[in-house]
Amino acid sequence: MTTHPPAADQVRLIDRAVDDLVRAEARWAACGLAKRRELLEQVHAATAEQAQAWVRAAVAYKRLPEDSPLVGEEWLTGPYPVLTSAGALAETVKSLEEGRSPVDGFSVRRAPGGRVAVRVLPHSVWDRLLLNGYSAEVWMRPGITQDRVRSDAGLALRRPADTAGVGVVLGAGNITSIPILDVLYELYAHNRVVALKLNPVTDGLFDVFRRVLAPLVEVGAVRILTGGADVGTHLVHHPKVRHVHMTGSAATHDAIVFGTGEEGAARKKAGTPLLDKPVTSELGGVSPTIVIPGDWSEADLRFQAEHIATQRLHNGGYNCVAGQVVVVSSGWAQKDRFLARLRAALSAAPARPAYYPGSDDRVAQALASYSGAERVGGGRVLIQKLDPAEPGPALSTEYFAPVLAVLELPGDARQFLGEAVRTANEKFTGTLGVNLVAHPRTIASLGPALDEAIAELRYGTVALNAWTGVGYLTATATWGAFPGHTLDDVQSGIGVVHNALLLDGPERTVVRGPFRPAPRAVLHGEMVMSPKPPWFVSNRTAATTGRLLTGFASAPRWSALPRIFASALRG
Repeated sequence: MTTHPPAADQVRLIDRAVDDLVRAEARWAACGLAKRRELLEQVHAATAEQAQAWVRAAVAYKRLPEDSPLVGEEWLTGPYPVLTSAGALAETVKSLEEGRSPVDGFSVRRAPGGRVAVRVLPHSVWDRLLLNGYSAEVWMRPGITQDRVRSDAGLALRRPADTAGVGVVLGAGNITSIPILDVLYELYAHNRVVALKLNPVTDGLFDVFRRVLAPLVEVGAVRILTGGADVGTHLVHHPKVRHVHMTGSAATHDAIVFGTGEEGAARKKAGTPLLDKPVTSELGGVSPTIVIPGDWSEADLRFQAEHIATQRLHNGGYNCVAGQVVVVSSGWAQKDRFLARLRAALSAAPARPAYYPGSDDRVAQALASYSGAERVGGGRVLIQKLDPAEPGPALSTEYFAPVLAVLELPGDARQFLGEAVRTANEKFTGTLGVNLVAHPRTIASLGPALDEAIAELRYGTVALNAWTGVGYLTATATWGAFPGHTLDDVQSGIGVVHNALLLDGPERTVVRGPFRPAPRAVLHGEMVMSPKPPWFVSNRTAATTGRLLTGFASAPRWSALPRIFASALRG
Protein backbone atom coordinates (compact mmCIF):
# COMPACT_ATOMS: atom_id res chain seq x y z
CA MET A 1 0.00 0.00 0.00
CA THR A 2 1.39 3.39 -1.00
CA THR A 3 0.27 6.58 0.72
CA HIS A 4 0.35 9.65 -1.49
CA PRO A 5 1.18 13.08 -0.06
CA PRO A 6 -1.83 15.16 1.03
CA ALA A 7 -3.03 18.06 -1.08
CA ALA A 8 -1.32 21.42 -0.65
CA ASP A 9 -4.24 22.93 1.28
CA GLN A 10 -4.22 19.98 3.68
CA VAL A 11 -0.47 20.35 4.19
CA ARG A 12 -0.96 24.02 5.07
CA LEU A 13 -3.72 23.10 7.53
CA ILE A 14 -1.55 20.46 9.23
CA ASP A 15 1.48 22.76 9.40
CA ARG A 16 -0.62 25.58 10.84
CA ALA A 17 -2.06 23.28 13.51
CA VAL A 18 1.39 22.03 14.53
CA ASP A 19 2.80 25.57 14.59
CA ASP A 20 -0.11 26.66 16.77
CA LEU A 21 0.69 23.87 19.20
CA VAL A 22 4.39 24.71 19.25
CA ARG A 23 3.56 28.30 20.18
CA ALA A 24 0.97 27.20 22.75
CA GLU A 25 3.32 24.84 24.57
CA ALA A 26 4.52 27.71 26.76
CA ARG A 27 0.90 28.56 27.61
CA TRP A 28 0.31 24.97 28.67
CA ALA A 29 3.50 25.00 30.77
CA ALA A 30 2.19 28.10 32.51
CA CYS A 31 -1.06 26.35 33.43
CA GLY A 32 -0.62 25.38 37.05
CA LEU A 33 -2.40 22.52 38.77
CA ALA A 34 -5.42 24.60 39.72
CA LYS A 35 -5.91 25.71 36.10
CA ARG A 36 -5.48 22.17 34.80
CA ARG A 37 -8.07 20.88 37.25
CA GLU A 38 -10.43 23.64 36.17
CA LEU A 39 -9.96 22.62 32.52
CA LEU A 40 -10.86 19.03 33.38
CA GLU A 41 -13.99 20.23 35.12
CA GLN A 42 -14.90 22.21 32.01
CA VAL A 43 -14.33 19.15 29.80
CA HIS A 44 -16.56 17.19 32.17
CA ALA A 45 -19.31 19.78 31.87
CA ALA A 46 -18.96 19.95 28.08
CA THR A 47 -19.17 16.15 27.84
CA ALA A 48 -22.38 16.16 29.87
CA GLU A 49 -23.84 18.81 27.57
CA GLN A 50 -22.83 16.89 24.44
CA ALA A 51 -23.73 13.37 25.63
CA GLN A 52 -26.98 13.07 23.70
CA ALA A 53 -25.46 14.47 20.49
CA TRP A 54 -22.46 12.20 20.98
CA VAL A 55 -24.58 9.05 21.19
CA ARG A 56 -26.76 10.18 18.27
CA ALA A 57 -23.68 10.63 16.05
CA ALA A 58 -22.25 7.25 17.07
CA VAL A 59 -25.56 5.50 16.44
CA ALA A 60 -25.67 7.09 12.99
CA TYR A 61 -22.27 5.91 11.80
CA LYS A 62 -22.74 2.45 13.33
CA ARG A 63 -26.19 2.27 11.69
CA LEU A 64 -28.00 1.11 14.83
CA PRO A 65 -31.78 1.46 15.13
CA GLU A 66 -32.45 4.36 17.49
CA ASP A 67 -34.78 2.21 19.61
CA SER A 68 -32.35 -0.72 19.93
CA PRO A 69 -31.08 -1.74 23.39
CA LEU A 70 -27.64 -1.81 21.74
CA VAL A 71 -27.65 2.00 21.88
CA GLY A 72 -26.65 1.45 25.50
CA GLU A 73 -23.19 0.50 24.27
CA GLU A 74 -22.74 3.98 22.86
CA TRP A 75 -23.65 5.62 26.16
CA LEU A 76 -21.33 3.35 28.16
CA THR A 77 -18.32 3.49 25.81
CA GLY A 78 -18.76 7.09 24.62
CA PRO A 79 -19.53 9.92 27.03
CA TYR A 80 -19.69 7.77 30.19
CA PRO A 81 -15.96 6.86 30.47
CA VAL A 82 -14.94 10.40 29.49
CA LEU A 83 -17.04 11.76 32.35
CA THR A 84 -15.63 9.31 34.87
CA SER A 85 -12.05 9.77 33.65
CA ALA A 86 -12.23 13.56 33.67
CA GLY A 87 -13.63 13.40 37.21
CA ALA A 88 -10.99 10.95 38.44
CA LEU A 89 -8.14 12.90 36.81
CA ALA A 90 -9.45 16.08 38.43
CA GLU A 91 -9.28 14.34 41.83
CA THR A 92 -5.67 13.33 41.09
CA VAL A 93 -4.77 16.93 40.23
CA LYS A 94 -6.52 18.13 43.39
CA SER A 95 -4.52 15.73 45.56
CA LEU A 96 -1.28 17.05 44.09
CA GLU A 97 -2.45 20.63 44.61
CA GLU A 98 -2.96 19.82 48.28
CA GLY A 99 0.43 18.14 48.64
CA ARG A 100 -1.00 14.62 48.84
CA SER A 101 -0.28 11.54 46.78
CA PRO A 102 -3.03 10.48 44.36
CA VAL A 103 -3.00 7.01 45.95
CA ASP A 104 -3.75 8.31 49.44
CA GLY A 105 -7.03 6.74 50.52
CA PHE A 106 -6.68 3.73 48.19
CA SER A 107 -5.96 0.39 49.83
CA VAL A 108 -2.74 -1.41 48.94
CA ARG A 109 -1.81 -5.07 49.39
CA ARG A 110 0.83 -7.59 48.40
CA ALA A 111 0.09 -9.59 45.24
CA PRO A 112 1.95 -12.72 44.09
CA GLY A 113 5.64 -12.27 43.33
CA GLY A 114 5.98 -9.53 45.92
CA ARG A 115 4.10 -7.09 43.71
CA VAL A 116 2.28 -4.08 45.13
CA ALA A 117 -1.41 -4.06 44.21
CA VAL A 118 -3.44 -0.84 44.42
CA ARG A 119 -7.18 -1.45 44.80
CA VAL A 120 -8.84 1.08 42.49
CA LEU A 121 -12.39 -0.35 42.47
CA PRO A 122 -14.52 -0.02 44.50
CA HIS A 123 -13.36 3.28 45.97
CA SER A 124 -16.33 5.59 46.43
CA VAL A 125 -19.73 4.83 47.90
CA TRP A 126 -21.11 5.11 44.36
CA ASP A 127 -18.78 2.32 43.21
CA ARG A 128 -20.00 0.08 46.00
CA LEU A 129 -23.62 0.69 45.05
CA LEU A 130 -23.51 0.74 41.26
CA LEU A 131 -20.79 -1.88 40.72
CA ASN A 132 -21.47 -4.09 43.70
CA GLY A 133 -19.58 -7.36 43.31
CA TYR A 134 -16.91 -5.92 41.00
CA SER A 135 -13.37 -5.00 41.97
CA ALA A 136 -10.18 -3.95 40.21
CA GLU A 137 -6.56 -3.75 41.26
CA VAL A 138 -3.56 -2.31 39.48
CA TRP A 139 -0.57 -4.60 40.02
CA MET A 140 2.73 -2.79 39.82
CA ARG A 141 5.83 -4.29 38.25
CA PRO A 142 7.98 -6.47 40.53
CA GLY A 143 10.44 -4.46 42.58
CA ILE A 144 8.32 -1.30 42.86
CA THR A 145 7.77 -0.60 46.54
CA GLN A 146 4.70 0.84 48.20
CA ASP A 147 6.68 3.98 49.10
CA ARG A 148 7.68 4.43 45.47
CA VAL A 149 4.08 3.92 44.31
CA ARG A 150 3.01 6.73 46.59
CA SER A 151 5.88 9.10 45.81
CA ASP A 152 5.83 8.69 42.02
CA ALA A 153 2.07 8.77 41.39
CA GLY A 154 1.22 11.83 39.35
CA LEU A 155 3.77 11.33 36.57
CA ALA A 156 4.40 14.56 34.65
CA LEU A 157 1.91 16.52 36.77
CA ARG A 158 4.57 16.56 39.48
CA ARG A 159 6.49 18.95 37.17
CA PRO A 160 3.78 20.73 35.18
CA ALA A 161 6.11 23.38 33.78
CA ASP A 162 8.34 20.73 32.14
CA THR A 163 6.39 20.16 28.96
CA ALA A 164 7.32 17.49 26.41
CA GLY A 165 6.54 19.08 23.06
CA VAL A 166 3.88 18.26 20.50
CA GLY A 167 2.34 14.80 20.50
CA VAL A 168 0.08 13.25 17.87
CA VAL A 169 -2.87 11.03 18.77
CA LEU A 170 -4.19 8.89 15.93
CA GLY A 171 -7.76 8.29 17.03
CA ALA A 172 -9.57 4.96 16.99
CA GLY A 173 -12.60 4.31 14.80
CA ASN A 174 -14.46 1.77 16.93
CA ILE A 175 -14.99 2.96 20.53
CA THR A 176 -15.80 6.64 20.52
CA SER A 177 -14.31 7.57 23.90
CA ILE A 178 -10.82 6.37 22.91
CA PRO A 179 -9.67 9.55 21.09
CA ILE A 180 -10.72 11.85 23.94
CA LEU A 181 -9.26 9.62 26.66
CA ASP A 182 -5.98 9.35 24.77
CA VAL A 183 -5.79 13.13 24.41
CA LEU A 184 -6.35 13.61 28.15
CA TYR A 185 -3.64 11.08 28.98
CA GLU A 186 -1.11 12.74 26.69
CA LEU A 187 -1.84 16.13 28.26
CA TYR A 188 -1.94 15.10 31.91
CA ALA A 189 0.31 12.04 32.18
CA HIS A 190 2.99 13.14 29.71
CA ASN A 191 2.59 16.93 29.59
CA ARG A 192 2.39 17.10 25.79
CA VAL A 193 0.20 19.41 23.74
CA VAL A 194 -1.77 17.31 21.27
CA ALA A 195 -2.75 17.14 17.63
CA LEU A 196 -5.69 14.71 17.47
CA LYS A 197 -6.20 13.17 14.05
CA LEU A 198 -9.58 11.43 13.81
CA ASN A 199 -10.10 8.09 12.16
CA PRO A 200 -12.27 8.79 9.06
CA VAL A 201 -14.87 6.35 10.43
CA THR A 202 -15.59 8.84 13.24
CA ASP A 203 -15.63 12.06 11.21
CA GLY A 204 -19.31 12.40 12.09
CA LEU A 205 -18.24 13.09 15.68
CA PHE A 206 -15.98 16.02 14.76
CA ASP A 207 -18.38 18.69 16.00
CA VAL A 208 -19.07 16.82 19.24
CA PHE A 209 -15.37 16.29 19.92
CA ARG A 210 -14.65 19.95 19.11
CA ARG A 211 -17.17 21.04 21.73
CA VAL A 212 -16.03 18.50 24.33
CA LEU A 213 -12.37 19.55 23.95
CA ALA A 214 -13.16 23.26 23.52
CA PRO A 215 -11.65 24.28 26.90
CA LEU A 216 -8.35 22.67 25.90
CA VAL A 217 -8.52 23.98 22.34
CA GLU A 218 -9.05 27.51 23.64
CA VAL A 219 -5.85 27.42 25.73
CA GLY A 220 -4.01 26.11 22.68
CA ALA A 221 -3.26 22.64 24.06
CA VAL A 222 -5.26 20.66 21.48
CA ARG A 223 -5.96 20.81 17.75
CA ILE A 224 -8.29 18.38 15.93
CA LEU A 225 -7.66 17.26 12.35
CA THR A 226 -9.53 15.03 9.91
CA GLY A 227 -8.46 13.24 6.75
CA GLY A 228 -7.16 9.93 5.47
CA ALA A 229 -3.89 8.05 5.76
CA ASP A 230 -2.10 10.79 3.80
CA VAL A 231 -2.90 13.36 6.48
CA GLY A 232 -1.86 10.97 9.25
CA THR A 233 1.42 10.15 7.52
CA HIS A 234 2.35 13.82 7.02
CA LEU A 235 1.42 14.59 10.61
CA VAL A 236 3.41 11.82 12.30
CA HIS A 237 6.50 12.58 10.20
CA HIS A 238 6.26 16.33 10.84
CA PRO A 239 9.66 17.53 12.11
CA LYS A 240 8.06 19.51 14.96
CA VAL A 241 6.14 16.49 16.32
CA ARG A 242 8.01 14.72 19.11
CA HIS A 243 5.78 11.75 19.94
CA VAL A 244 3.04 9.59 18.40
CA HIS A 245 0.31 7.58 20.13
CA MET A 246 -2.01 5.39 18.11
CA THR A 247 -4.85 2.93 18.54
CA GLY A 248 -5.40 0.38 15.80
CA SER A 249 -3.90 -2.77 14.36
CA ALA A 250 -0.34 -4.05 14.47
CA ALA A 251 -0.27 -3.84 10.67
CA THR A 252 -1.13 -0.13 10.77
CA HIS A 253 1.47 0.40 13.48
CA ASP A 254 4.17 -1.24 11.36
CA ALA A 255 3.17 0.79 8.30
CA ILE A 256 3.57 3.98 10.32
CA VAL A 257 6.81 3.00 12.04
CA PHE A 258 8.63 1.09 9.29
CA GLY A 259 6.78 1.97 6.09
CA THR A 260 4.97 -0.34 3.69
CA GLY A 261 5.83 -3.01 1.13
CA GLU A 262 9.14 -4.80 0.84
CA GLU A 263 11.10 -1.79 2.05
CA GLY A 264 8.98 -1.58 5.20
CA ALA A 265 9.40 -5.30 5.86
CA ALA A 266 13.16 -4.96 5.42
CA ARG A 267 13.32 -2.04 7.86
CA LYS A 268 11.32 -4.00 10.43
CA LYS A 269 13.61 -7.02 10.06
CA ALA A 270 16.66 -4.80 10.44
CA GLY A 271 15.16 -2.90 13.37
CA THR A 272 15.60 0.47 11.65
CA PRO A 273 12.36 2.47 11.97
CA LEU A 274 11.39 4.99 9.33
CA LEU A 275 9.80 7.12 12.04
CA ASP A 276 12.39 9.00 14.07
CA LYS A 277 10.39 9.58 17.27
CA PRO A 278 8.92 7.52 20.12
CA VAL A 279 5.64 5.69 19.49
CA THR A 280 3.20 4.33 22.06
CA SER A 281 0.21 2.26 21.06
CA GLU A 282 -2.82 0.14 21.92
CA LEU A 283 -3.23 -2.50 19.25
CA GLY A 284 -5.52 -5.30 20.40
CA GLY A 285 -4.79 -8.93 19.62
CA VAL A 286 -6.43 -12.31 20.05
CA SER A 287 -8.10 -12.37 23.47
CA PRO A 288 -8.75 -15.78 25.05
CA THR A 289 -11.53 -16.63 27.49
CA ILE A 290 -10.49 -19.53 29.73
CA VAL A 291 -13.47 -21.47 31.11
CA ILE A 292 -12.30 -23.49 34.12
CA PRO A 293 -14.37 -26.67 34.50
CA GLY A 294 -16.73 -27.02 37.45
CA ASP A 295 -20.21 -28.08 38.46
CA TRP A 296 -22.56 -25.44 37.06
CA SER A 297 -26.35 -25.12 37.15
CA GLU A 298 -28.37 -24.63 33.98
CA ALA A 299 -28.78 -20.97 34.93
CA ASP A 300 -25.00 -20.66 35.30
CA LEU A 301 -24.45 -22.21 31.86
CA ARG A 302 -26.94 -19.82 30.27
CA PHE A 303 -25.61 -16.69 32.01
CA GLN A 304 -21.96 -17.40 31.26
CA ALA A 305 -22.81 -18.26 27.64
CA GLU A 306 -24.42 -14.82 27.31
CA HIS A 307 -21.37 -13.34 29.05
CA ILE A 308 -18.94 -14.86 26.55
CA ALA A 309 -21.20 -14.01 23.59
CA THR A 310 -21.06 -10.41 24.83
CA GLN A 311 -17.27 -10.49 24.97
CA ARG A 312 -17.29 -11.33 21.26
CA LEU A 313 -20.32 -9.40 19.98
CA HIS A 314 -20.21 -6.14 21.95
CA ASN A 315 -19.86 -3.31 19.41
CA GLY A 316 -20.33 -5.90 16.66
CA GLY A 317 -17.03 -7.58 17.52
CA TYR A 318 -15.04 -4.42 16.65
CA ASN A 319 -13.19 -4.19 19.96
CA CYS A 320 -9.45 -4.56 20.50
CA VAL A 321 -10.25 -6.72 23.52
CA ALA A 322 -13.12 -8.74 22.05
CA GLY A 323 -12.95 -12.37 23.16
CA GLN A 324 -11.98 -14.44 20.12
CA VAL A 325 -11.14 -17.93 21.38
CA VAL A 326 -12.97 -19.80 24.15
CA VAL A 327 -10.65 -22.28 25.86
CA VAL A 328 -12.50 -25.19 27.52
CA SER A 329 -11.54 -28.51 29.04
CA SER A 330 -12.11 -31.48 26.75
CA GLY A 331 -12.88 -33.55 29.83
CA TRP A 332 -15.45 -31.17 31.34
CA ALA A 333 -18.67 -33.13 31.81
CA GLN A 334 -20.75 -30.07 30.99
CA LYS A 335 -18.73 -28.96 27.98
CA ASP A 336 -21.27 -29.96 25.32
CA ARG A 337 -24.18 -28.35 27.20
CA PHE A 338 -22.16 -25.17 27.65
CA LEU A 339 -21.19 -25.00 23.98
CA ALA A 340 -24.83 -25.55 22.98
CA ARG A 341 -25.79 -22.63 25.22
CA LEU A 342 -23.00 -20.55 23.68
CA ARG A 343 -24.20 -21.25 20.15
CA ALA A 344 -27.73 -20.30 21.20
CA ALA A 345 -26.50 -17.04 22.77
CA LEU A 346 -24.58 -16.11 19.63
CA SER A 347 -27.66 -16.83 17.49
CA ALA A 348 -30.09 -14.95 19.74
CA ALA A 349 -28.06 -11.75 20.09
CA PRO A 350 -29.60 -8.75 18.30
CA ALA A 351 -28.66 -8.38 14.64
CA ARG A 352 -26.58 -5.37 13.68
CA PRO A 353 -24.86 -3.98 10.58
CA ALA A 354 -21.22 -4.76 9.85
CA TYR A 355 -20.24 -1.08 10.04
CA TYR A 356 -16.47 -1.40 10.36
CA PRO A 357 -14.53 -1.45 7.05
CA GLY A 358 -13.35 -4.89 5.94
CA SER A 359 -15.54 -6.86 8.34
CA ASP A 360 -17.22 -9.02 5.70
CA ASP A 361 -13.85 -9.91 4.17
CA ARG A 362 -12.48 -11.01 7.53
CA VAL A 363 -15.55 -13.14 8.19
CA ALA A 364 -15.09 -14.74 4.77
CA GLN A 365 -11.43 -15.44 5.59
CA ALA A 366 -12.43 -17.23 8.78
CA LEU A 367 -14.99 -19.35 6.95
CA ALA A 368 -12.43 -20.23 4.28
CA SER A 369 -9.76 -21.17 6.83
CA TYR A 370 -11.80 -23.77 8.72
CA SER A 371 -13.97 -26.53 7.28
CA GLY A 372 -15.77 -26.74 10.63
CA ALA A 373 -16.68 -23.04 10.71
CA GLU A 374 -20.42 -22.39 10.71
CA ARG A 375 -22.66 -19.37 10.47
CA VAL A 376 -24.83 -19.07 13.56
CA GLY A 377 -27.06 -16.15 12.58
CA GLY A 378 -26.64 -12.48 11.81
CA GLY A 379 -23.31 -12.85 10.02
CA ARG A 380 -21.64 -14.47 13.04
CA VAL A 381 -19.22 -17.37 12.76
CA LEU A 382 -18.50 -20.12 15.29
CA ILE A 383 -15.41 -22.30 14.80
CA GLN A 384 -15.58 -25.51 16.84
CA LYS A 385 -12.72 -27.72 17.96
CA LEU A 386 -9.54 -26.02 16.87
CA ASP A 387 -6.68 -28.49 16.63
CA PRO A 388 -4.36 -27.68 19.59
CA ALA A 389 -1.37 -28.83 17.54
CA GLU A 390 -2.27 -26.75 14.48
CA PRO A 391 -4.92 -24.22 15.54
CA GLY A 392 -4.59 -22.10 12.41
CA PRO A 393 -5.10 -18.33 12.15
CA ALA A 394 -7.69 -18.01 14.95
CA LEU A 395 -4.91 -17.76 17.55
CA SER A 396 -2.70 -15.47 15.49
CA THR A 397 -5.07 -13.22 13.50
CA GLU A 398 -7.25 -10.59 15.16
CA TYR A 399 -10.41 -10.96 13.09
CA PHE A 400 -11.99 -7.71 14.37
CA ALA A 401 -15.35 -9.16 13.33
CA PRO A 402 -18.03 -11.41 14.86
CA VAL A 403 -15.93 -14.60 14.72
CA LEU A 404 -15.60 -16.87 17.79
CA ALA A 405 -13.55 -20.06 18.01
CA VAL A 406 -13.36 -22.90 20.56
CA LEU A 407 -10.12 -24.55 21.67
CA GLU A 408 -10.24 -27.69 23.83
CA LEU A 409 -7.39 -28.62 26.18
CA PRO A 410 -7.20 -31.62 28.53
CA GLY A 411 -7.30 -31.84 32.29
CA ASP A 412 -9.30 -31.26 35.46
CA ALA A 413 -9.58 -27.74 36.87
CA ARG A 414 -6.01 -27.48 38.17
CA GLN A 415 -4.31 -29.27 35.26
CA PHE A 416 -6.43 -27.46 32.68
CA LEU A 417 -5.70 -24.06 34.20
CA GLY A 418 -1.95 -24.63 33.99
CA GLU A 419 -2.16 -25.76 30.37
CA ALA A 420 -4.52 -22.92 29.43
CA VAL A 421 -2.19 -20.31 30.95
CA ARG A 422 0.78 -21.74 29.09
CA THR A 423 -1.16 -21.79 25.82
CA ALA A 424 -2.46 -18.25 26.28
CA ASN A 425 1.06 -16.97 26.92
CA GLU A 426 2.83 -18.92 24.18
CA LYS A 427 0.33 -19.48 21.39
CA PHE A 428 -1.92 -16.41 21.28
CA THR A 429 -0.98 -13.22 19.46
CA GLY A 430 -1.33 -10.10 21.59
CA THR A 431 -1.29 -9.36 25.32
CA LEU A 432 -4.08 -6.82 25.81
CA GLY A 433 -6.60 -8.88 27.76
CA VAL A 434 -7.51 -12.38 28.94
CA ASN A 435 -10.72 -13.54 30.64
CA LEU A 436 -11.20 -16.38 33.11
CA VAL A 437 -14.53 -17.88 34.18
CA ALA A 438 -14.76 -20.09 37.27
CA HIS A 439 -17.47 -21.23 39.69
CA PRO A 440 -16.99 -19.95 43.28
CA ARG A 441 -16.47 -23.51 44.54
CA THR A 442 -13.78 -24.03 41.89
CA ILE A 443 -12.10 -20.78 42.92
CA ALA A 444 -12.10 -21.96 46.53
CA SER A 445 -10.67 -25.37 45.60
CA LEU A 446 -7.86 -23.80 43.56
CA GLY A 447 -6.88 -21.52 46.43
CA PRO A 448 -3.61 -19.59 45.93
CA ALA A 449 -3.01 -21.39 42.63
CA LEU A 450 -5.55 -19.13 40.95
CA ASP A 451 -3.79 -15.91 41.98
CA GLU A 452 -0.52 -17.49 40.90
CA ALA A 453 -2.04 -18.29 37.50
CA ILE A 454 -3.23 -14.69 37.19
CA ALA A 455 0.30 -13.52 37.98
CA GLU A 456 1.70 -15.89 35.35
CA LEU A 457 -0.60 -14.62 32.57
CA ARG A 458 1.26 -12.03 30.51
CA TYR A 459 -1.67 -9.73 29.72
CA GLY A 460 -2.31 -6.07 30.46
CA THR A 461 -5.78 -6.77 31.87
CA VAL A 462 -6.84 -10.06 33.45
CA ALA A 463 -10.53 -10.48 34.31
CA LEU A 464 -11.99 -13.21 36.52
CA ASN A 465 -15.75 -13.68 36.09
CA ALA A 466 -15.86 -10.32 34.36
CA TRP A 467 -15.06 -9.09 30.89
CA THR A 468 -11.78 -7.21 30.51
CA GLY A 469 -13.90 -4.40 29.04
CA VAL A 470 -14.79 -3.55 32.65
CA GLY A 471 -11.15 -2.58 33.04
CA TYR A 472 -11.52 -0.22 30.09
CA LEU A 473 -14.52 1.41 31.78
CA THR A 474 -12.70 1.85 35.11
CA ALA A 475 -11.03 5.26 34.98
CA THR A 476 -8.50 4.51 37.71
CA ALA A 477 -7.43 1.20 36.11
CA THR A 478 -4.68 0.97 33.52
CA TRP A 479 -5.36 0.00 29.92
CA GLY A 480 -2.76 -1.34 27.55
CA ALA A 481 -0.59 -4.30 26.65
CA PHE A 482 1.57 -6.26 29.04
CA PRO A 483 4.86 -4.34 29.35
CA GLY A 484 7.98 -5.28 27.42
CA HIS A 485 7.04 -5.11 23.75
CA THR A 486 9.29 -3.42 21.21
CA LEU A 487 8.67 -1.60 17.94
CA ASP A 488 9.68 -4.61 15.87
CA ASP A 489 7.59 -7.03 17.99
CA VAL A 490 4.82 -4.75 19.12
CA GLN A 491 2.08 -7.35 19.83
CA SER A 492 -0.69 -5.35 21.61
CA GLY A 493 1.30 -2.17 21.92
CA ILE A 494 3.61 -0.14 24.10
CA GLY A 495 2.57 1.88 27.16
CA VAL A 496 -0.73 2.39 28.96
CA VAL A 497 -3.56 4.92 28.98
CA HIS A 498 -6.49 5.81 31.32
CA ASN A 499 -4.64 5.25 34.66
CA ALA A 500 -6.31 8.25 36.31
CA LEU A 501 -4.15 7.91 39.43
CA LEU A 502 -1.15 8.37 37.11
CA LEU A 503 0.71 5.42 38.62
CA ASP A 504 4.30 5.00 37.50
CA GLY A 505 5.30 1.46 36.49
CA PRO A 506 2.04 -0.50 36.33
CA GLU A 507 2.22 -4.09 35.07
CA ARG A 508 -1.44 -5.06 34.74
CA THR A 509 -4.98 -4.51 35.94
CA VAL A 510 -6.84 -7.41 37.55
CA VAL A 511 -10.65 -7.23 37.45
CA ARG A 512 -12.98 -9.53 39.39
CA GLY A 513 -16.73 -9.85 39.06
CA PRO A 514 -19.64 -11.99 40.27
CA PHE A 515 -20.13 -15.46 38.81
CA ARG A 516 -23.89 -15.02 39.10
CA PRO A 517 -26.07 -11.89 38.88
CA ALA A 518 -28.52 -10.69 41.50
CA PRO A 519 -30.97 -11.79 42.73
CA ARG A 520 -29.82 -15.36 41.96
CA ALA A 521 -26.44 -14.74 43.58
CA VAL A 522 -28.11 -13.88 46.89
CA LEU A 523 -30.02 -17.17 46.82
CA HIS A 524 -26.63 -18.90 46.73
CA GLY A 525 -25.38 -16.97 49.75
CA GLU A 526 -23.30 -14.49 47.73
CA MET A 527 -23.71 -10.86 48.80
CA VAL A 528 -23.81 -9.48 45.27
CA MET A 529 -26.36 -6.86 44.25
CA SER A 530 -25.39 -6.43 40.57
CA PRO A 531 -28.02 -7.69 38.10
CA LYS A 532 -27.25 -8.64 34.49
CA PRO A 533 -24.67 -6.03 33.41
CA PRO A 534 -25.89 -3.32 31.02
CA TRP A 535 -23.04 -4.09 28.60
CA PHE A 536 -24.47 -7.57 27.91
CA VAL A 537 -25.76 -7.76 24.34
CA SER A 538 -28.78 -9.62 25.73
CA ASN A 539 -29.73 -6.84 28.17
CA ARG A 540 -33.20 -5.55 27.25
CA THR A 541 -32.89 -2.20 29.05
CA ALA A 542 -29.26 -1.44 28.18
CA ALA A 543 -30.08 1.80 26.35
CA THR A 544 -32.06 3.23 29.26
CA THR A 545 -29.57 2.05 31.88
CA GLY A 546 -26.63 3.39 29.87
CA ARG A 547 -28.30 6.79 29.49
CA LEU A 548 -29.14 6.93 33.22
CA LEU A 549 -25.60 5.92 34.25
CA THR A 550 -24.17 8.61 32.00
CA GLY A 551 -26.49 11.16 33.56
CA PHE A 552 -25.36 10.01 36.98
CA ALA A 553 -21.69 10.34 36.00
CA SER A 554 -22.51 13.92 34.92
CA ALA A 555 -23.87 14.75 38.39
CA PRO A 556 -23.72 11.97 41.03
CA ARG A 557 -26.69 12.19 43.41
CA TRP A 558 -28.75 9.91 45.62
CA SER A 559 -32.00 10.86 43.91
CA ALA A 560 -30.87 9.29 40.62
CA LEU A 561 -30.22 5.83 42.04
CA PRO A 562 -33.80 4.41 42.18
CA ARG A 563 -34.35 4.87 38.42
CA ILE A 564 -30.95 3.32 37.64
CA PHE A 565 -31.63 0.30 39.85
CA ALA A 566 -35.13 -0.16 38.45
CA SER A 567 -33.90 -0.07 34.86
CA ALA A 568 -30.95 -2.39 35.61
CA LEU A 569 -33.16 -4.98 37.30
CA ARG A 570 -35.48 -5.10 34.28
CA GLY A 571 -32.53 -5.91 31.99
